[in-house]
Amino acid sequence: MTTPGRVATDRPGPSAGGGRAGGGADPDVYELLRAAVLCAVGERGVDAANSSQVTALVREVVDRYQVRARSGLSGRALGSTASMVSRLCRSVLEYGPLTPFIAGDQVFEEVLIVGGEVSYIDGEGRLAMLDEPVSEAELRTVVERLLAGAGASVDESRPIVQAQVLDGQARLGVVIPPISSCLNASLRRYVVRRETLRELVALDTLSPQAAGLLAAATLTPTGLLITGPPSAGKTSLANAVLRAAPETLRVICCEDTPEIDPEHLMPFRWRTRRPGPDGTGGVTLRELVRTALGMRPDLIAVGEVRGAEAYELTRAGNAGCGMLATLHANSARAGLQALMSTAIMAGENVDARQVRVVFTSIVDLVVHLEREPLRDRHAGDGPIRRQVTEISAVPPLQGSESDFAVEPIFARKALGEPLRRTGAPLPEELRERLDRALAPRATTAQRVIEGKDQLV
Repeated sequence: MTTPGRVATDRPGPSAGGGRAGGGADPDVYELLRAAVLCAVGERGVDAANSSQVTALVREVVDRYQVRARSGLSGRALGSTASMVSRLCRSVLEYGPLTPFIAGDQVFEEVLIVGGEVSYIDGEGRLAMLDEPVSEAELRTVVERLLAGAGASVDESRPIVQAQVLDGQARLGVVIPPISSCLNASLRRYVVRRETLRELVALDTLSPQAAGLLAAATLTPTGLLITGPPSAGKTSLANAVLRAAPETLRVICCEDTPEIDPEHLMPFRWRTRRPGPDGTGGVTLRELVRTALGMRPDLIAVGEVRGAEAYELTRAGNAGCGMLATLHANSARAGLQALMSTAIMAGENVDARQVRVVFTSIVDLVVHLEREPLRDRHAGDGPIRRQVTEISAVPPLQGSESDFAVEPIFARKALGEPLRRTGAPLPEELRERLDRALAPRATTAQRVIEGKDQLV
């Protein structure tokens, strides 16, 4: 992209999308006119939310430019002033080039912004480029508008921001210079789903037997860790597990960005808060977890473990409650190691083996999910596959063992392959606990795992 404000005479034509979006205008001409409109809005005190006022002002600016261009006093004349007016109005009144995504006209999972380039993951999981010339300046304005609607902002003093935007329908992450070399942003849409374990079985995310084991885990205090790469479906699975829980379960959800929604449980839903301009008033995830442990919950649900809150989770066993947490990791065992490492870094003079012993007593099951790589996607493949590839039990450390041991109960060789029972038994203590909880249903954990009795 050329320098904003300078007219280029050798750019490609409408094949790049500029003809459709801006009436055949060079993108630099569009940026020049956009800046002129914004300046006029400020100088004249025009209400930027008033459609008729903005449209009249935009037409005036565009017509003035067109007259000067045709008389040779300005840049290249526009092929269609109506198209340019429409695009400029969309920039001021709506969300500029991101309007189709935000308005729902373009199906997407995630929009990615790098400087003045926009790409997106479409509804079938394929990566595509936005077919319209854009500028970093306009995208920065759009990002700031989205953040303002959520009561947040980004600037040099706070160059990294994550916020729920669009009335909680999406999560926006932004990084700007000097932390990044240019504007970096990710707008991730929350897919409006209310999946249950049964529905995840229908999608082949889980097998019926595996879903039954997870449902049984909600009947007694159980430590459940859900791991996987970004966008693998960890939060969706966490919500599905909670929807299988009895209505009497008392849950406290602790999150940076509210995504866990066990609506039928009437849970406490707490979220962190950034410090104010004076550096005070912030509430961390660690503080939320620590507070939750003192309020006698049946289950603490942590949306995403990334920091010092991991250390507070070591106390969940003493609190007599269950734990449900999600964490980025490449495998079930790697997830446990990451949880332990994070907890050790958060504590003072913490013995690594002691932390490992504590987590093996707290975490009963680790569920690992994988997401189909974008490089493997082809036209007509349908929705992207997100599947559980492993459900492992965590047996207690034995004797001189110095590292976690995980025992796969269910495993999938590769995405698309069946999720099969391995034949390995559950740890004795976990099996007995589940059997006691399942006794009123006249079944046992082993019968559920074998598929002889179904819970979902």
